[in-house]
Amino acid sequence: MNARRATQLILAAAIPLGIAALFFLTHRERVGAVAPNRPGLPASSAPAASVPRPIENRESKIENLSDVSHLADDLNAPSGTVRRDLEILNEVFTTWQTNFPHTGNPVGENAEITAALTGGNPARFAFIPRGHRAINARGELCDRWGTPFRFHQLSGTQMEIRSAGPDLKFGTADDAEFAPAALFPVPR
Repeated sequence: MNARRATQLILAAAIPLGIAALFFLTHRERVGAVAPNRPGLPASSAPAASVPRPIENRESKIENLSDVSHLADDLNAPSGTVRRDLEILNEVFTTWQTNFPHTGNPVGENAEITAALTGGNPARFAFIPRGHRAINARGELCDRWGTPFRFHQLSGTQMEIRSAGPDLKFGTADDAEFAPAALFPVPR
């Protein structure tokens, strides 16, 4: 790999990370104080009666979904493309890894990964809003044609994302795939 390509790959990874960091820093300033019993989470000024009831999740209880990222706002947008949708999901996974560097990618089937991305995570942060147009009634992230995405972990930090395409069948010529290149490939 030449130096120019390596620089391009590093910049391609650094830009979404910088945007995510900027969002989190500016969002934290707008929210204000930090709750003393939960480091890093915003304090709620609302009375206890208005706090939504916890939603049961296998990994944690979601108590407050007011912290939501806007990173996936354009996912499955009518004016978008499947290629852009895959790039957005890759940015979501990259942002996840930035926030949970010791855990790697969210794991499980599509619905479990979607639950983690919609707030069922230790920080209770929604990387994708729960009512997003890309989430079906079974709680799965779907492509623009309504077929659930297939997620395959290539490593703890790399996620392959597949769409069945407009024919709704995996393994055909119109499938779309995003497989991130390794930033630091292992020498042979």
